[in-house]
Amino acid sequence: MDELISQVTTIARGMWKHRWRGLIAAWVVAIIGVMTVMSVPDKYEASARIYVDTQSILKPLMSGLAVQPNVEQQVMMLSRTLITRPNVEKLIRMADLDLGETSKAQQDALIDQVSKTLQIKTVGRDNIYTLAYRDTSPERAKKVVQSLVSIFVESSMGTSRQDSDAAKKFIDEQIKTYVAKLEEAEARLKEFKLRNIELQSSTGELNMAGQLGGISEQLRQARLELREAENARDAARRQLDLERATQSKNLMSDNSGAISTPEIDARIDAQKRNLDALLQRFTEQHPDVVGARRLIKDLEDQKRKEIAELRKAALANPTSTPANNSLAYQEISRVMATSEVLVASLRARVAEYDARYTKSLEAMKVAPQIEAEYAQLNRDYEINKKNYNDLVSRRESAAMSGELDSATGVADFRLIDPPRASPKPVAPNRLLLMPLALLAALGAGLGVTFLLSQLRAVYYDAYAMSESLGLPLLGVVSLVVDDGGAQRRKSELIKFLAATSALIVVFGIGMAALFLMSKQAG
Repeated sequence: MDELISQVTTIARGMWKHRWRGLIAAWVVAIIGVMTVMSVPDKYEASARIYVDTQSILKPLMSGLAVQPNVEQQVMMLSRTLITRPNVEKLIRMADLDLGETSKAQQDALIDQVSKTLQIKTVGRDNIYTLAYRDTSPERAKKVVQSLVSIFVESSMGTSRQDSDAAKKFIDEQIKTYVAKLEEAEARLKEFKLRNIELQSSTGELNMAGQLGGISEQLRQARLELREAENARDAARRQLDLERATQSKNLMSDNSGAISTPEIDARIDAQKRNLDALLQRFTEQHPDVVGARRLIKDLEDQKRKEIAELRKAALANPTSTPANNSLAYQEISRVMATSEVLVASLRARVAEYDARYTKSLEAMKVAPQIEAEYAQLNRDYEINKKNYNDLVSRRESAAMSGELDSATGVADFRLIDPPRASPKPVAPNRLLLMPLALLAALGAGLGVTFLLSQLRAVYYDAYAMSESLGLPLLGVVSLVVDDGGAQRRKSELIKFLAATSALIVVFGIGMAALFLMSKQAG
C-alpha cells in the first residue's frame, strides 16, 4: 500500500511539473470542442403515427375454411423490413433528395445516410407505428415522412396476394407430382392383385391365413355332409334289400294275402264299395248287384292267376323278383337314387375343397413374403393418397384465402397523426454536448501532463532513483527554498488556478447564454 501511494505521489508530482502545457492543451481542446459543437447544423424531426387495424369481421366467419395468417406478425415483419435499399431509393426519388447528387458515390452515401436516419418504432402493443426522419430542413424531413407513409401502406398491398399465388402454384406442382406417384402406386397394386388373384378374399383383401381357415372349414363341412349322405344312402339300401327280401318271401309262401297286386287290389276295393252302395238300395236279385258280384269274382280270379305267375317266376329266378311294382319299393328306390346322386356330388365337392386346401397350404409357405409386399404396396398407396388429398384440400383453402385477402385486405392502415415537422431543432443537444466538450478538454489536459511526465521522467525520491538505476546511494543534497522562491511558487499556483477557473467560468457563461438562447427560441 505504501509503495502504491509512493508511485501515485511520484506520478502526480511529475504531472504537476508540466501543468502549464496541460492547461494550454485543455484550452485548445475546449476551443476546438466548442467550435465543433456550434458548427453542427440543426436538425429537425418530422414524424407520423399509423394505426394498423388487424381485426376483420369476415375472417372469423371463414375460420376453418380458409387459412388465417398471423396478420400482426406480417405487419411487424413489414415494419422491420421496410427500410431496404430498393425502398430507400424509391423514397429518395419521391422526396427529391437526389436532385443535387450526380455521382454514384454521392448517391450511395445519400442512401446510407437516409437508411441510418429513418426510424420505424412500435408504440406499445396496440399496433401503432411511428415513422420519423431527421433533416436540416423541416420541409424536406416532412416530405420524406410523407413518402415513407405512402411506401409503408403500399408495401402491404399485393404481398398477401403474391404469397397466395405462389402457394397455389407450389401446391399445383406438388399435386402433379403426387398424381404421378399415385398412378404408379395404383399400377403396382393392380399388377400385384392380378398376379395373386387366387389368394384374395371376396372383399379384395389379401388374407391367406383367413382364406386357409375358411377352406378348412368348408372342407370339414363337406366331409360331414358326405358322411351324412353316405349314411342315408346305406340306410336306403338296407331298406330296399329288406323290402325285396320280404316280397320274395311272400311269393315263396302259400299266403296269397301277403302278396301285393296294387292295381287289381285297387279295382277290387272299388267294386266292393260299389257293391255296398248297391245293396243299400237293391236286393240280392237286382241285376246290378248280381253284375257287381260277378265282376268282383272275376277280379279275384285274375288276382289269383297273377299271384300264381309271380310265384312261378320267383321259383324260377329267386334273385330277380317282380316285386318292383310295390309303392314302398318304388319310393325306397327313388330315395336311394337321390342319395347316390348326392353322395357323388359331395365327393366331388370334398375333392375340390381338398385340392384347394392343399394349394392354400402350399401357398402359406410364401405367405409372409407376399403379405409383406402387399402391405408395402398398400402403405405406399395410402401415403400418396393421403398426401394428394391433403394437397387438394390445401389448394382449395389457399384459393379461398386469396379471395378472402382480396376482399378484406391484410389490414386497415389508419393515419392517426399526419406527417408534421418539429418547429424547433431536436438535434444536436448543445446543452449536453458543451459539458462533454469541457470534460474532453480537462481529460486532454490531464493526458498531456501524464504523457510528458512519462516521457521526461524526474526522480523525486532518492530511494526510487537508487532502485531504478541499480546504483548505491551515497548521499542526498537537499534544496533549501528561501522566501523569494516560496513567493514565486505561490504566485505560479495562483496563476494556474486562475487560468483553470477561467476555463470553467467561460464554459459556464457559454452554457448560460446557450440555455437562454434556447429558451428564447422555444
